[in-house]
Amino acid sequence: MSATLPNVSAALAAPLTEDRLAALARVTDGLDSNGLWWLSGYAAGLASRGTAGVQTVTAPVADAAPAGRLTIVYGSQTGNAKRLAEQLARQSEAAGLPVRLLRADAYPTRELKDERTLYLVISTQGDGDPPDDARALVDFIAGKRAPELKQLRYAVLGLGDSSYPQFCAIGQRLDARLAELGATRLLPRADADLDLETIAEPWVAQALAKAKEALKPAAPLATVTPLRPLQATPLHGRDAPFAAELLANQRITARGSVKDVRHVELSLEGSGLHYEPGDALGLWPVNPPALVEAILRTGELDADVVVEHGGQRLPLRQWLGEKRELTKLARPFVASHAAQSRSEELNGLLAPDRQPALAKLLNEAQVLDLLRRYPASWSPDELVAALRPLTPRLYSIASSQKHVGDEVHLTVAHVEYDDGDGLRWGAASNHFARSEEGARLPVFIEHNERFRLPADASRDVIMIGPGTGVAPFRAFVQERAAVGATGRNWLFFGNPHFRSDFLYQVEWQQALKDGSLHRFDLAFSRDQAHKVYVQDRVIERGRDLFGWLEGGAHLYVCGDATRMAKDVHAALLSVIAEHGGKSAEDADDYLNTLQQQGRYARDVY
Repeated sequence: MSATLPNVSAALAAPLTEDRLAALARVTDGLDSNGLWWLSGYAAGLASRGTAGVQTVTAPVADAAPAGRLTIVYGSQTGNAKRLAEQLARQSEAAGLPVRLLRADAYPTRELKDERTLYLVISTQGDGDPPDDARALVDFIAGKRAPELKQLRYAVLGLGDSSYPQFCAIGQRLDARLAELGATRLLPRADADLDLETIAEPWVAQALAKAKEALKPAAPLATVTPLRPLQATPLHGRDAPFAAELLANQRITARGSVKDVRHVELSLEGSGLHYEPGDALGLWPVNPPALVEAILRTGELDADVVVEHGGQRLPLRQWLGEKRELTKLARPFVASHAAQSRSEELNGLLAPDRQPALAKLLNEAQVLDLLRRYPASWSPDELVAALRPLTPRLYSIASSQKHVGDEVHLTVAHVEYDDGDGLRWGAASNHFARSEEGARLPVFIEHNERFRLPADASRDVIMIGPGTGVAPFRAFVQERAAVGATGRNWLFFGNPHFRSDFLYQVEWQQALKDGSLHRFDLAFSRDQAHKVYVQDRVIERGRDLFGWLEGGAHLYVCGDATRMAKDVHAALLSVIAEHGGKSAEDADDYLNTLQQQGRYARDVY
């Protein structure tokens, strides 16, 4: 008890201002004794809350027993699961339900045995992997320590991308495992594709209805709105993007490079948008006009015919240009086109034993390729209905707002290649590449609380970001310099060639000179006979890297999820095992502990 007294004394020694006292008087006016007791508990809960972003409670649950409370847990890599979980929490609160909302890595697993009503909203990444913030929870539920859950009522919403073979695998695994542990489904699991609103919105509505049946809505305390941290609703967001002016669009790879990487600068002046290093910028892209024209020609379709779908009436050219996904294939469209074309070959790819071949097609081909290889007669209405809605693309922000003010910078790799049947492009990167300075682009901020610099600016930071994965670390270094951080910064960067692919070379050299970057390790994979990657440099520098980790350093990885991130993870395990004198299992536990502490964070895609 005595150990807490200094904190209490310090709190009491800081008097409230007159404005805050007046606001408190207005809030407490009219409350009876029960309401005042509740308010004191709620305020104490706010005061004792830990690191920002670790736990979000959206309703007064301080006195709510598990039997009368709804718990919503989300695991999110790109922000979609978080957004849907928050939507469900807001609607549940508005319905009078006691509800708490937690990110998966903040959920106390010891409480699972006492939980009564639990909703899980979770995405699947890459080859059937959980999002980074949900790894520990998924492992716990799947493991031997998971308790019997005969008292639990639950529901699962899985998010994924059907272009990957293990579509929504994590949601499926959790749903099956909870049932195996004795829990009762409140409603069937739903698996949402990238056009997630189609599946997610009906599921959220059903989940809310089931929660109302299972839990008695709480009566409001007098007419007072519960205290909570005040957050202004931004004027612009995913569904109301800001038209940002393009200030700069500069190629930063040499002409001889096979990569066309752009440094992009946009103005956020007048938007009210704010971001932190680690956040992403979302762009609602417009498909390449040449691609739209090629699809119209191939399908012998009238560009001007008006199509009505989902309550909208638009010309077909506008549907294809602005509303439908053309550069990414998904399994549902492949299935629809197989039926439309009556192609035995394409139908064969949908068989369960042909998953690798289907995955190759989804990864390498676009809608135009499918239309050309397997001719079919699509009507405009049928084609619009069969194609997925166009979704925004997210880019790691490459600037600190403390350094650049009302601007946001990006590092964008322009996807453009010739597959032997003409040019193909990436939707968003091509949108950036063909936009001229002064153009207005529809953007929004996607916050990423999992990928944050340490609150303690004296901590060291290790950053591993090959290729465009270096983008957030440009923001990290700018931020650390702006706040006068005393901790050291160590960057690993890699790309094919020193002469043509050294992104931000002059800036890094200046950062080394002025002391805002302390160590810099490079891996140019094709500048020598044997290929050298960032994971090789991690192993080479293993002794020092492990020493930094033992000294409290935070570790960050950004870039390709399918190869680089896995190879770097394996390299880190090797380093920890060798220089920490640990078994493979203990090295894995060490890295998992860093992740749970927020000291190992990944932004992979």
